[in-house]
Amino acid sequence: MAYVAANGIRMHVQRMPAKGSAADGPRPRVVFIHGVGTDSLASFYLTLAAPAANAGIEVISYDLRGHGRSDRPPTGYTVADAVDDLAALLAELDVAGPVHLVGNSFGGTVAFSFAHRFPDRVASLVAIESEPATRSWSRKIADRLDEGAEKLVQAEVLSWIHDHHGSHMSRLGKAFGQVLATTSITRDVPRGPLLSGADLAAISCPVLAIFGAESHVVDVAETLPDLLPGCQVEVIPGYEHGVLMQAPHEVRDLVLPWILRHEPVEIR
Repeated sequence: MAYVAANGIRMHVQRMPAKGSAADGPRPRVVFIHGVGTDSLASFYLTLAAPAANAGIEVISYDLRGHGRSDRPPTGYTVADAVDDLAALLAELDVAGPVHLVGNSFGGTVAFSFAHRFPDRVASLVAIESEPATRSWSRKIADRLDEGAEKLVQAEVLSWIHDHHGSHMSRLGKAFGQVLATTSITRDVPRGPLLSGADLAAISCPVLAIFGAESHVVDVAETLPDLLPGCQVEVIPGYEHGVLMQAPHEVRDLVLPWILRHEPVEIR
């Protein structure tokens, strides 16, 4: 466990050195970006981090502001702020070369915007259950955050979460309800800034998009290739929005070969 001061906040970061077959040669570097809400770097720590390190990939994962063990400032929760946080974190970690970005849900939205702003910094992008910050996305995320702000402060809702998902998830729900109530996150996140069709077409790195076939956002799988020429889409049957946690082996078998296949020839 480590903490890094970046972009004016203290960020919780975990790193795993590369091992395995690629350890004696070039070492790809991946940054895992988790989703908004009850999520944290733990979702990648429990699923892809160790397999990636064992495959010879250096791993960086971190808690977004307002999440996990990172600071929870009252403001600064736009997608642009998240991109600024990631850029500052990489600078503090002295990571100068291209990295592979793997984002889950909102983490993928951050990854798309980072790739748009810093095209030379991204070797490839994997978006799990994610979509770019478009107008359609803005409306959907605003509705989700507003619903969370209303429900996660209600004792009966937290009790239902406890009964159906356990005490840990109930505690996470209550904690995020406090974040929603005491910060500008519900106003900030939907603001983006939003990306236009031209912005998305300009993203030049290879993009892999992964969805669960039963997810409420699987319709994005049909439209994403039109927005991002050359985007590869994989739909995993039988899983919902939580496909990363529900089917970690299937996700791993898509993500790790993708990263190794798209590592630049010249390594920093």
